[in-house]
Amino acid sequence: MTHSEVAIIKGDGIGIDVTDATLAVIDAASEVTGGFRLEYREILAGAGYYADNGVDIEAGGEAAAGECDAIFLGAIGLPAIRLDDGTEISPHLRLRDIYGLYAGVRPVKAYPNAPQRLAEPRAANIDLVILRESTEGLFYSAAVHARSEVIGNEEVRDTLRITRATTEKLHRFGFELARKRKARGGKGMLTCVDKANVFRSMAFFRQIFDEIKPEFPDVETGYNYVDAQALDFIRRPWEFDVLVMENMFGDILSDLAGGLVGGMGMAACAEIGDDNGLFQPAHGSAPDIMGQDLANPLAAILSGALMLDFLADKTGCNEMSQAAELVNLAVESGFGANRIRPKEFGGDMGTRAVTDEVVAQIRGA
Repeated sequence: MTHSEVAIIKGDGIGIDVTDATLAVIDAASEVTGGFRLEYREILAGAGYYADNGVDIEAGGEAAAGECDAIFLGAIGLPAIRLDDGTEISPHLRLRDIYGLYAGVRPVKAYPNAPQRLAEPRAANIDLVILRESTEGLFYSAAVHARSEVIGNEEVRDTLRITRATTEKLHRFGFELARKRKARGGKGMLTCVDKANVFRSMAFFRQIFDEIKPEFPDVETGYNYVDAQALDFIRRPWEFDVLVMENMFGDILSDLAGGLVGGMGMAACAEIGDDNGLFQPAHGSAPDIMGQDLANPLAAILSGALMLDFLADKTGCNEMSQAAELVNLAVESGFGANRIRPKEFGGDMGTRAVTDEVVAQIRGA
């Protein structure tokens, strides 16, 4: 029996609702597959915690999170609670930096009977992954670094940083991911998204991509400038597989791509480093619907599947990989049979009903 410990940060707003839903689904998949057990270690953090305690995470919380095998986060932030500099509470950005979680994995997949914003029939075949570098880029000035240069009340300068060490790891991660998807029947293609025609940092990002490329001759490669990529996500998103990009570019394009397949309620996310990983839905905390059985839990549930895959690779536990596949198939089969109908999409199923149906699909597998 494989044992893994997961740090649980429910956070703010619907983060609590969707975390509870995810743990119910993961526990069901664990029971069905057997072979492993997850132990949960809850850590208090978020904007609400900051409002009550003056700090954004409990004492020792950052170290406790790193001691676990993985971190699951519901949602962080409340618009009305901000730091003195006007930014929102974001301990998760600090965790990314502290533990070197450089590979931000954002799957984007079209499901049957889920909203598709493009009229083109080929939009039903959207199945891609945005790979967002998560510790550098323009976000280098934020989080733990606080490197913004403030010049009186007249000017603010933020620094964009691209390093060889991190970018080499990111590109290799992207090529390995494309290769893994190819083995499962995918396209096996990696697209470098940048702005290399304007910025030296982006030309350096592409240079390193080209240096790594010969190590993976079996993976098809492509290039796109970020503005052209935004256009192509409307014109031909079904043609892409894995796309690797800088932090801010990934932040923006992952939301755009998520909108093509239903919205942020489907936007799963993994932040992976060499030794640890943080898993969370990419949506916000939506405090206006907290506790009202309205939140779509599927982004969180699919993030839970990403976490199981990560733990399977980390521990060598095949049952964890099987459990991840069970969760993914449960969501797909539930949509295919029109048995998953989230209120977010105009359906009649709230958080609990969607969760119950995913669990039922898992148990009936």
